[in-house]
Amino acid sequence: MSPRTRALDEAIFGVDVHSGDVRGDAPSYALVVLDWGTDDGDVAGGDGSADADATSPADAESGRATASARDAPSIERDVVTHRKLRRLIASEEPALIATDNVYELATDADDLVRFLRELPDGTRLVQVTGDEQPEPLSRVAKRHDVPYGKDPMQEAEASARLAAANVGQIVSAFTNTTNVKVARGRSTGGGGGWSEDRYTRKIHGAVRKRSREVESALDDAGLDYEQEITEKYGGFSRSVFEVEASPEELPIGRERAGDVRIEIERERRDGIEFEPLAKRRDHVLVGVDPGTTTAVAVVGLDGEILDVLSTRTADTAAVTEWIVERGRPILVAADVEPMPETVEKLRRSFDAAGWIPETDLPVDEKLHRAPDHSYDNDHERDAVAAALFAHDDHADQFERIARKVPRDVDHGEVTGRVLAEDTSVEAVLADIREEAGDDIDDAEDGDDGHQPPERTEEERRIRDLESQVERLQEHVAELETTISEKDDRIDDLESDLESARSRERQEVRETREVTRLKRRNEALERDLESKDETIADLEGKLDRLKALWKLDHSNFADVDPEKRGLVPVKPVDEFTSSAIEAAHETYGLAEDDVIYLRNAGGAGRSTAKTIVDFGPRVVLLGTGNLSEIADAVLFQADIPVGPADDVAMQEVDELAVARESDVEAVIDDWERRAREREREQTAEMVDQLISEHRAGDNEA
Repeated sequence: MSPRTRALDEAIFGVDVHSGDVRGDAPSYALVVLDWGTDDGDVAGGDGSADADATSPADAESGRATASARDAPSIERDVVTHRKLRRLIASEEPALIATDNVYELATDADDLVRFLRELPDGTRLVQVTGDEQPEPLSRVAKRHDVPYGKDPMQEAEASARLAAANVGQIVSAFTNTTNVKVARGRSTGGGGGWSEDRYTRKIHGAVRKRSREVESALDDAGLDYEQEITEKYGGFSRSVFEVEASPEELPIGRERAGDVRIEIERERRDGIEFEPLAKRRDHVLVGVDPGTTTAVAVVGLDGEILDVLSTRTADTAAVTEWIVERGRPILVAADVEPMPETVEKLRRSFDAAGWIPETDLPVDEKLHRAPDHSYDNDHERDAVAAALFAHDDHADQFERIARKVPRDVDHGEVTGRVLAEDTSVEAVLADIREEAGDDIDDAEDGDDGHQPPERTEEERRIRDLESQVERLQEHVAELETTISEKDDRIDDLESDLESARSRERQEVRETREVTRLKRRNEALERDLESKDETIADLEGKLDRLKALWKLDHSNFADVDPEKRGLVPVKPVDEFTSSAIEAAHETYGLAEDDVIYLRNAGGAGRSTAKTIVDFGPRVVLLGTGNLSEIADAVLFQADIPVGPADDVAMQEVDELAVARESDVEAVIDDWERRAREREREQTAEMVDQLISEHRAGDNEA
């Protein structure tokens, strides 16, 4: 629930069915737009008097704000279709859409949810006639002194004015949890081959990069979230953030650009809920710790900590709105002396009393006074401590006021006026009764049928003193008026000073921006130099690879005699599919290659078949023992296998060279062992056949 503080700075749409029905064909709607953002417009009543009457306070105890505190709004009236109404809502983004029955805008609950989902982030749908069991609009309008007529345009205007006076229920179908999904912006399907693999890696890499940017933005905004990642080849296929915030609080928006898209969707409730547009707000004390991180603590008149906030992103208006949602401040406190300018402005905006310590509050006293569970950081601790110390300083006064205030009078209101006006409880009670039309003197001086006795000298003296007190009080009132005028003048001068400071801060910011850009330029120049060095290194490496490529594809007939009899060798770090694929991507494995397995252990059937598919001339084994399964697969494919220690190799970068004679010797040795192995397998097969034959004869 939120008593709005910004609604009267934005437009309010009043809507009522003009003709047709949302369940039928082409319904039309009477639309009335109240906008306080402009001074002109067709104002009902011509001179604005009707508006002032229509927006008078309806219920002071509920703390409802009314439009009478502002200039009369501009009014626009039109008859629109359902489609145009939605387009206007999307383009104008009104603060409220007011109607007497939300099911005039939707066919059923599911359709209403879809309507709510399409609303801009800052727009709320309000049913001014109540919740699930609404009252007639005429009755609600009469109760709140809002003009009403049966014409659809008059009903739409009545709905808008009621919403402006904070009358009605906000219709909600979503929780305060928002799902942010970062996913692929296009399909990864293609024609196949290595180009498709690179394309897939590129898309998944872009999703991963954008996901990390979103994660960083949420962290900078101080939002709580949970992340679920789906990893795919080359990066992420999608990343879903479940954020504890509404869409308007997110530092990012919906996006679809190139390889990546961002979708934002609020988590739906089990059903449709109605929340009051305004609620009763008790009188509270507020502690504020300003700075880069602003912290605010709200404390009740009984000393109970009601809520705490710390933020690095919210401006003064957002902080004010947060405070208004939680109570009516009668005192604003700071933990340092003198009161910071930001805190003083906040105090004046609420017309509340101020409190500061005689000297800055020490950290140890703050730690002792503020409960550990009441704050999450040092800024919140300072705000809580300021509010609690202010309460301690006024606790006895609060108790005395509570004892003197009758039960039928809001003691919070009396307390606030006593603090703000620095006057007595009796004077405030007298003002309240006078405002309510109560003539206390007449009630006390009722005629009982007796003539008053003649006054004594002492009584006459008392009467004269009372007259003197009244004259002095009138003089004090005049002095207070003079002080008030001087305060206004001081406020004007402070405003001018603040404007000058603002211009100075703007110049400082511009200077800082220029300095930042210079530093950024220097950093980019350093990056450019680093990249130039990297390019030079890569060019040298490319030259070496070209030489190795020539070595790999040469029959050595045209090289010098010292290099004749050499053969290229292509190393593979491990006998695994990933290592084989990495070697193939680096320098390509082809038929009749000499492959060197640095570590031959751990391979299975599928890995061995991967080697067989390339058709190497020979496989040289380094460390590790070749598994029996892999050995059998290579043997069946007639792939020679031999120890690398029998071959003299010289490694150059990624490749190596070996003597042709050593390689031939390994192949010859393998062929000899292969023939022996075949004879042994043949002998074993003959022995097995004989054994099976003899076993068959014995059974016969």
